[in-house]
Amino acid sequence: MQPRPPSPLQEIRDDRFERHGIRLLLKRDDLIHTTIPWDTDLLGPLDLYPPGNKWRKLAPNLRAALAAGCGSLVTFGGAYSNHLRATAAAGRLLGLETVGIVRGDELAARPLNDSLARCAADGMRLHFASRADYRHQAEPRTRARLLDAAGATGAYVIPEGGSNALALRGCAELGRELRGAADVVAVACGTGGTLAGLAAGLAPGQRALGVPVLAGGFLEAEIRSLQERAFGAPAGDWTLAEDFHHGGYARVPAALEAFAADFGTRHGVPVERVYVAKLLWALTELTAAGAFAPGTTLAAVVTGRPWAEATGEGQAASSR
Repeated sequence: MQPRPPSPLQEIRDDRFERHGIRLLLKRDDLIHTTIPWDTDLLGPLDLYPPGNKWRKLAPNLRAALAAGCGSLVTFGGAYSNHLRATAAAGRLLGLETVGIVRGDELAARPLNDSLARCAADGMRLHFASRADYRHQAEPRTRARLLDAAGATGAYVIPEGGSNALALRGCAELGRELRGAADVVAVACGTGGTLAGLAAGLAPGQRALGVPVLAGGFLEAEIRSLQERAFGAPAGDWTLAEDFHHGGYARVPAALEAFAADFGTRHGVPVERVYVAKLLWALTELTAAGAFAPGTTLAAVVTGRPWAEATGEGQAASSR
């Protein structure tokens, strides 16, 4: 029997933190990965590979899609998107058609990478959009054009990364699970939805820290907008630690690869490279720089497991 929510907390003894008076905990959302209880008559036990924290975002949206009688889902993501894989698996197991609109029309002429091949194996129909269109996919006209081109007009739309008002309410439960457990709770950010919900669920006096895995500095405004839509106003105390993206999404340079491998060996924890490695690297660097006061308890949310470990296939992120 695999762990079910709330996911476990694991204390890590690491001199890089302890010598600065910092206690490090790992919130092991990566362990919630089989036979997830969806707590609704609409969804039975669902073996959703590989959700990590993705179930917190997907479950409310799947409930809404099924309640509305939708037979198909459409969503958006990059070539290494965990969210695309989770949505494809959910669609297969629930008998829903899935369409993935993938950033980069140049990819259409190339062999599918392991991540997109997994989506296709789970029945997801892939449509490759130009990067210019993808950048503006939230705009109504562009979205309508993309949905039409993908043959997905009328499908239930789940936004990129699964981040919408429903998802934020699901992620707020993560914050509630951590009330009283840590002073600062840190999570890696793609679209910002997990951080936005997490911050809303924490107790007064706790702070959420987001580590963006993409370059660009666009997340602050997006998180505020997400919280406005979900909760009607900004919620919780949160900040972003920029400049730990290591060159961009799915970029894993040699130094980050070595750090992740070492952390995994030291502590027996599988370190996913696209999100979790960048989070742990950032926390190590910030601790060394004195960003956290001595006596701080720091919790890092482990949002997923390495692709190679979970599937026996190649690592989704490449060193490039």
